[in-house]
Formats: sequence, structure tokens, C-alpha cells
Amino acid sequence: MYKEALRPAWVEINLSHLDYNIKSIKKKIGLDKELIGVIKADGYGHGSIEAAEILRENGVTTFAIATFFEAMILRNAGAKERIICLGLSPDIYADTAVEYDITPVFCSYENAKAYNDAAAAKGKTIEALIALDTGMGRIGYQADQIDEAVEDLKKVAELPNFKIHGIFSHLSTADATDLTYSREQEEKYNRFYDAITAAGIEVPYRTLANSAAIMRMPSTHFDGCRAGIILYGLYPSHDVDPADLSIKPVMSVKANIVHLKDVPEGFSVGYGRKYISDAPARIATLNLGYADGYPRPYSPYGKVIVNGVVCPIAGNICMDQCMVDVTEVPDVKVGDEVIVMGTDGVNSITADDIADATGTINYEISCAFGQRLPKVFVR
Repeated sequence: MYKEALRPAWVEINLSHLDYNIKSIKKKIGLDKELIGVIKADGYGHGSIEAAEILRENGVTTFAIATFFEAMILRNAGAKERIICLGLSPDIYADTAVEYDITPVFCSYENAKAYNDAAAAKGKTIEALIALDTGMGRIGYQADQIDEAVEDLKKVAELPNFKIHGIFSHLSTADATDLTYSREQEEKYNRFYDAITAAGIEVPYRTLANSAAIMRMPSTHFDGCRAGIILYGLYPSHDVDPADLSIKPVMSVKANIVHLKDVPEGFSVGYGRKYISDAPARIATLNLGYADGYPRPYSPYGKVIVNGVVCPIAGNICMDQCMVDVTEVPDVKVGDEVIVMGTDGVNSITADDIADATGTINYEISCAFGQRLPKVFVR
């Protein structure tokens, strides 16, 4: 039991596994490509500051986040590396990008000029990435509207305190079995890049590959590869081949039993009486619920590991607690450690297991667990 957590439930982050994954990814992309560590959403729930430290130890000098606030957290923790903000930010926040030395993305002259003016006011120059929409439909210049983009970017290139560092786009189906659409996106990316550079616009840096493309599409690696979910030992989907990249899960979720009770046949547990014992049973309570990221829809399917025995969730997961049927666990007692997500070396419950049961993806599971639960970092 970790007293420092101030509650008997926690996320355990294995930094040795993170280190292993970084080394495996760097080997995959090769020494001539830069690994960009994507540590947005607090490192997908794993802790952005700690993830940055392990990336730093492995020579990574560029991080990617989604909001300026995330970048400020890293800067305030002492990060000196380039920090790319992958999400568009309104003009009113331009001064924040300048103050915290953030590399933003842009897709209009007006937004670029706001950054330019904010940098000029501080006597600085700011660097940014062109955002290109090749088919994700999210942000960026439209890849099929090259003429308009060229004219806009020519004006951007003339801004005195604004420098185009590079260009990025995002692949929407690189984790699907069929890569046809991803290849179309890659072609649009290359066509757009060729057109703007032919027009005299300097674009020193290219990044397109996400986690799935790192594994499956080496032609998209270009100058920098943005490793996200694979950093944390999770695969982007069931359609990628794990044989393409060796990684280890970084996050486990654990809790201690805080209460035990023996109940008779016909006893109901939890909201809605979804569990009613069909025989005398032993019920354990954990200080962990859906507010901690343990999804309520998982209740009918949920299992945990107690002293080597796989046990079912009893009834609906509550906001801050859940109950488990530990009838089959010999000598179970208050304080015993329960594996909610992870492995005991024989049995395992993965983020994918929870995601598949609840109709979501492993990304959401790790992010959710990382929000309220205290983190314990181990090597």
C-alpha cells in the first residue's frame, strides 16, 4: 500500500518499460529520423513531465502537445526542448506562444501574423509548422487547394518575425488493415510540399508519420516521426501487427481491498441491483470508480486479479468505488493488492480488454485512468 498516494488506488507507471519502448521506436525509424515524443494529455495519462525526462535521457529533443497549457507545464518543469503544439490556437494566445517558446501550427496568414506581431513586440522570432489537411478533416490548409495556399504562404514567408519551421499533417487510417486512403494522404502531402517549395517557400522540416505509420509506412517518416500511443506500450489498433514493433505496457492500475463482507444468498450489491448473489458470497470493496477512469459500462464484463485469481466485478461500478466478488480467493483479506489493469505474470487484464468491452479504444482508457488517480513511478 502506497501511503504517498493518499488513497488505496493508484496508477503504476513503469519507466523502464517506457525507456524500452523509446529505444525500440528509435531503432525502427533509424538514426537519420528524429523521434518526436508526443506527450499531450499528460503523456496519455502516464505523466508528461516524467515521460519527458525518459525521452530526454534517450536524446529526444522535440516534444509534441495539444494545448499551450500543456506546454506551459513542461516549461515550468524546466523543459528546454522544442515543444510543438499540434492544435490550432486563436490569435489572442499568440503572446503565450512567444513567452513560452512554443512552436505552434498555423493554416492562415491572419493567424501567422498574430504570432509575428506578438514576437515583434518581444523582440523575438517565432517558428511554426504549416498545418495541412490531407484527409483528416480537422485542421489545416486544404491539400487540394494548392494555388490559394501558395498565395497565402507567400505572404506568411514575408513576415519578419515569423519563420516556417516545417509542415505536418495527420493520417486518419494508418492503423487500418487497408492502407489505400493513407497512401492517398501521403501523395497529397508530397504534392503540396513540392508545390509550395517550387514556389520558393522554404520548408525545412517534414513530419507526417504517427504511431501506426511508424510501424507500417516507412515512406512517411521524412524528417520527424511523431510517436504517441506506442511510447506507452499500446498498439494503435488491432489491425497493426505487433511483430512490427516490440513494446511493453507502461501503465498498470492497482488498488487495495478496503472492505470485506460475507453476504447470504439473494443479497444485492450496487446501484440498480445488477448483482444479486445466487449463493453465499464474499464481496470486496475497492476505492476506485468511474470518476477515476474505470468505465461504468465495463461493469457487466469487468474482472480484476486478486492474489492470482481472476474475479468478476459485482454490480455497477460507482463514481468512487466498486465491488468485486472474491468468493473464490483463498484467505483474502483487507489490504490485499488488486490488479485492475496489468498482469501478475500469469493472468492479465489489458487496456485493450477494457476498451473492447466498452466499445472504445485503449487511448481513452489510459488517458482516463491518468486523470484523478495518483501516479506511482517505478523503474
